[in-house]
Amino acid sequence: MLCDHWAEPTLRLCLDRFDKRLYERAEQSRNHFDQQQCFDSRHLLRKGRTAFIESFAARLRESFERMSPQEDEQAASGALNLHSLTLLDRTEHELTAALDTLAARAEAQNGPILSELSYRLAVLVGAPPLEGTQLPPGPQNMARILRAASEPLNLPIEHRLLLLQEFDGSVGRTLVSLYEGINAKLLEEGILPRLRAFAITRIAHGPTHAGSQSIGAGPAAAPTNTAKQRHGSEPIAVLETLRDMLTRQRMPASGMTPAAADRTATPEELQTALSALQQHMVQVTDRTSRELRSAQRLQEELLYQLNLGLPPGAAPMQLTAEQGDTVELVAMLFEQLVQQLHHGPDAHALLGNLQLPLLRMAVADRDFFNLSEHPARQLLGKLADAIDTWLQGPNGETDQHLLAKLSQLVDRAQQEPPTAGLYTTLLADIDHHLTQLMRKAQTAERRHVEAMQGRERLEQARRRAGELMAERFAVVSPRGLLRTLLERAWTDVLALSLLRHEEHSEAFLHQLCITDQLLGQFPIQDPLALRQEVENGLQQIGMPADEAEQVAQRLISAQMPASIAPSPPPAEIAEAVTAEAALDEKSEPAAPPMATPALEEAKPQPPPSRLVDAPSATDLAIRLKQRQRLGEQRNQEASPATQAAVVPPLGLREARIFNHLRQLPFGTWFEFTDPAGGAAAQQKLAWFSPISGNSLFVNRRGQRSDVMNLQELARAIAEGRVRELPPQEDNLLDRAWHALTSNLRRPAPLLPETHS
Repeated sequence: MLCDHWAEPTLRLCLDRFDKRLYERAEQSRNHFDQQQCFDSRHLLRKGRTAFIESFAARLRESFERMSPQEDEQAASGALNLHSLTLLDRTEHELTAALDTLAARAEAQNGPILSELSYRLAVLVGAPPLEGTQLPPGPQNMARILRAASEPLNLPIEHRLLLLQEFDGSVGRTLVSLYEGINAKLLEEGILPRLRAFAITRIAHGPTHAGSQSIGAGPAAAPTNTAKQRHGSEPIAVLETLRDMLTRQRMPASGMTPAAADRTATPEELQTALSALQQHMVQVTDRTSRELRSAQRLQEELLYQLNLGLPPGAAPMQLTAEQGDTVELVAMLFEQLVQQLHHGPDAHALLGNLQLPLLRMAVADRDFFNLSEHPARQLLGKLADAIDTWLQGPNGETDQHLLAKLSQLVDRAQQEPPTAGLYTTLLADIDHHLTQLMRKAQTAERRHVEAMQGRERLEQARRRAGELMAERFAVVSPRGLLRTLLERAWTDVLALSLLRHEEHSEAFLHQLCITDQLLGQFPIQDPLALRQEVENGLQQIGMPADEAEQVAQRLISAQMPASIAPSPPPAEIAEAVTAEAALDEKSEPAAPPMATPALEEAKPQPPPSRLVDAPSATDLAIRLKQRQRLGEQRNQEASPATQAAVVPPLGLREARIFNHLRQLPFGTWFEFTDPAGGAAAQQKLAWFSPISGNSLFVNRRGQRSDVMNLQELARAIAEGRVRELPPQEDNLLDRAWHALTSNLRRPAPLLPETHS
C-alpha cells in the first residue's frame, strides 16, 4: 500500500519532467529529424504513460510477493544452464551501464536505511538480509523494474537514457521517504524495534568506485553518525559555514563577541513561539503587516512571543546562537529573493506568507541549508520561479487563477506542522500545476510555429507557381478575364497543388496541363471536363461554387477564343465585346472571330438559360482582383513587396550579427526595449526560416508576440534596441543563494573610532 501511494505521484512527476525535457530538446534542435523524433517520443509517452505507471506499480507489488531468496537461487541456477555467449549490442551496453550507475548512486546515498530495511524484510521471509534485486524497494530492483516497464514505450536509446536521468533526479530523491515509511510501518508491527544494522558488504561487479563502497556501522553507533552516513557525500556543514561567515561579518561591526544568555529557548519552545506568531500573521488583514520581515524584526517578534507568558521577575528568554543565526539567514535569503523578483505586491505577499513556515522548517531540520534537494527548499524555488515566470498574465495583468492556486499551497503550509512529507506533497502539487501551464504554453507555441511554417511553405509554393506562370506568359500573353484568372486565382490553385504534392507529381503536372489548355498551348479534347476541372480548382482555394461556375463557364464558352489569341487587333476586340453584349441581352451565343473547331464544339454545351443572369467578363475580372488571395489577410498583399523594395543592405557589424543569428538554436531569449518608454520585455525566438529569414517570437506563455525578419533583428541589436540574453542554468533561488553568500563574504565596515 505504501509503495502504491508512493509510486503513482512520483512516477507522474517523473514523466512530466521527461516530457518537458523532450520538448526543450526539440525546440533547441536545428535538425528537423531530431525534432520529429522528440515529438514522436512525446506522442508515445502520452499514449503509454498510464500503462507505464501501472506496469511499474504491478511489478513492484510482484517483487514483494516473491520475496524469497530460494526462488532466486533456483532461477539463477537454471539461467546458468541456458545462457550462451553472444555479441553485446551497443545500446544494450549503454542502457545497462546507466542503470547500474543509477542503482549504485542510490545505494550509496541510502546505505544505512537500506541496511535496516533489508534486515526487517528478511525477518518476514526467514532469510538472511536481502540485497540486490532480492530487496523489492532496493535501487537495483527499482532499476530492473524501470527497464522492464519502459520497454513497451519503444523509445529510442537516447530518449531512454534521458528518461533514466529524470528518474534518477526525481524518483531517486524521494526513495528515502519511501524507505523511512516502510521502516516506520515495520516498527509499528514490532519487527526488530531495537535494530542497529550493519551495512551489507556487496560484491562489486566491475571497477570499484569510492562512492559505491558500503560503510559499516557498529551496533553501538550513535544516531548522529547514522544521520551523517545517510547523507553520504552531501555538504552537511553548509549551515555551520554560513554561521561562521555571519559571525565574522557581525563581529567587526559590533566590536565584541555576543554574550551568552542566562536562559535560552528550547527547540520545542521556539516552535511554539513560531506557531503562535504564524497564527497571528494569518489573522492579520492588513497587507503591509504581512510583508517580508527583516532579521531584526523577526527576532523582536519571536522574543516577544517567547516572553509573553513568563511570570513577573523571571529571567527573560533569549534565542540560542544557532537559533538566532538561522532566523537571520532565512530573513536574508528572502530579502535576496525579493530583490530578484520583478513583480509587485502580490508576489511579495505570497513570499511573506511563506517566510514563517519555512523558518519553522529550517529551525526544525538543519538539512534545509545542507541539502539542495530538501523538499521545503525545492518548494521555495518552484514558488519563486512560478511567481517570476507565470504570475504575470498574457496582457500584463496578474493571473488570478494561478495566484489563487499558489495561495492555497502557502495557506496549507501555514496551517499544518512543518514536515518533509508536507513539503513533498506541496512540491508535487505545484509541479503538477506548473507542468500544465508549461504544456499549454508549449501547445500554443507549437501552434504558432506550425502556422508560420505553413505560411512559409505557402509563400514558397506561390513564388514557384508565379515563376511557372511567368514562363508561360513569356510565350503566350493572354488578356482580359483569362489573364486575371491565371495571375491570381489559378496561381493559387497551382500553389495549393504544390503544397499537397511535389512539383514532379502526377497531380501537379495535371494542373499544369490544364493551365496550358487554358492558354491554348494544348488542344482541348473535352471542354466539359476542362470546365469541371477549373471549377473544382477554384473551389479548392475557397471560391464559392456559383462564382466558380460562372468564371469557368464564361471562360470556356466565350472568353477563351479571344484570350488565347496572340495579339488580337482592335476590330476583333470590338467584335468580342459586341458578342459579349449579345450574350447579356439573352441572345444565342455568337461565335467569336478566332474560334477554333474544338471551341465551336464547346459552345453549345452550356445551356443558354445558365447565361441569362451571368455577370459579364469585366465584372468577373473585377471580382477576381478584389478577392482575397490564398493565405492572405485583408490589405496584406502589397506589404511584402513594399518591404522588400525599401530594405537597405546590411552593414559590416549588422552582417556579423545576422550570421550569428542564423546559427542560434530555437529557444534563445531576447530582451526588447521600448524606445519611447524604456520598458523591457523578454521574448523567445521560437522559430525562423533559413530560407526567407522570417522569425517568430513568443512570450513565456507561448503566445505570439512579434514577427520580424532576421535582418531587422540584426539592425535592432546593432542599434541597442534588442539584446540577446545569455542562457541561465540557475533558477531564482540559486541566484538568491549566490547573492547571499557573496554578501556574507564581504568584509563588514568597521565602527568609527570614538575620541574622548
